[in-house]
Amino acid sequence: MIRVAATADVHVGADSRGRLGPHFEHVAEHADVLLIGGDLTKCGTADEARVLVDELSDVPIPRYAVLGNHDHHADEVEKVVAVLEGGGIHVLEGSHDVVRIADRTLGLAGVKGFGGGFPGAFASEFGESEMKAFVRHTKDVSVRLREALSALDTDVRVAVLHYSPVEETLRGERLELYPLLGSYLLGEAVDLAGADLVVHGHAHNGSEHGATPGGTAVRNVAQPVIGSAYKVYAVG
Repeated sequence: MIRVAATADVHVGADSRGRLGPHFEHVAEHADVLLIGGDLTKCGTADEARVLVDELSDVPIPRYAVLGNHDHHADEVEKVVAVLEGGGIHVLEGSHDVVRIADRTLGLAGVKGFGGGFPGAFASEFGESEMKAFVRHTKDVSVRLREALSALDTDVRVAVLHYSPVEETLRGERLELYPLLGSYLLGEAVDLAGADLVVHGHAHNGSEHGATPGGTAVRNVAQPVIGSAYKVYAVG
């Protein structure tokens, strides 16, 4: 088994220094890799990203993340990514990587994802240019997720997202918010390419457990949902 520690929506700000790190002191005793499903920062500034890097600097296992909507707010995405990468937190966005754990390989693929909704209540690429751009972005990131997963030839494959690929992990949120919290296109991408586990955040009032139509386990690891600094899942 490969042990995956996952969390999301840590929302680190300038006032978070010294608060997050202590909760991850022993993560390496329980997990082989740490995944963060977006909203690493409060407002998406490079300074906030530096605080996160400092807080997790003593974590000795591989660390991977995707960005969330909060991490885009200040329009400093390139700076934020540079700070994270420079601090040893690998950022996935339509990309993939392989981690060797003992005699097994863990493949990771990640995208931020986007909204649009789910069967019966989803947005279409029709009408105003703003609506077409909204749906087109979701389609584009879903294709990148499928391609990143498909490129992996590993013992275990895990997808890291911010937005949800299924409705189940949104239960507890107001129904009218579903189109802003995820898209079925992300779930389709996972099922087309194949994965053993999907982790995401974003839905603070959602539910932890879900599955894609194809049966891949989906876990909402937003900190308000899991009620802890991180949750560990055994896969493979």
